[in-house]
Amino acid sequence: MNAQSLGQAILHENQKLLAKVSREDVDHLIEEVDRAGRIFCAAQGRSGYILRCFCMRLAQFGYRAFFVGETITPGIGRGDMLIVLSGSGQTALTQEWVRVARERGATTFGIIGVEDSPIGRAIDHSLSLPAGSKLGFSREAHSIQPPGSLFEQAAFVLLETIVLALYQRHGSDPRTILDRHANLE
Repeated sequence: MNAQSLGQAILHENQKLLAKVSREDVDHLIEEVDRAGRIFCAAQGRSGYILRCFCMRLAQFGYRAFFVGETITPGIGRGDMLIVLSGSGQTALTQEWVRVARERGATTFGIIGVEDSPIGRAIDHSLSLPAGSKLGFSREAHSIQPPGSLFEQAAFVLLETIVLALYQRHGSDPRTILDRHANLE
């Protein structure tokens, strides 16, 4: 296959997977984001990079958003929200963050590839993105890509969809974002 055909195959896989995402679950995540006092985002590996992009946009929109593990991240507590992203649903450190957040009274929300997993069973709310993971393949979403790639790509597009929904909900004014955008780059 040539690069253009491979790109089309990747886009097709993402379209098929994203068509399976529950609209109600997406709407619920948006409502929880709007309701939370502070939003904490946590993920490892490539999923961590993807969730950082979402966290950054939330901060640019004026939400009090933090990425877990940064030196300026405060403690989590009641009224706060933890969002985790995990393809396998088994990442040990992410499991620990969920445990601590729940212990401190925060709401936990996960975007996960495997609902029947330790993280899937521990979180308060989930949004399923059944693409398989680095630990196993999904019967629901076969992929020609390396393990984990389809989940990560679809998660990025899904989170960007949520960003766009929040942007439209709050007036679609680019100046409010640009005023909070980094200028020491």
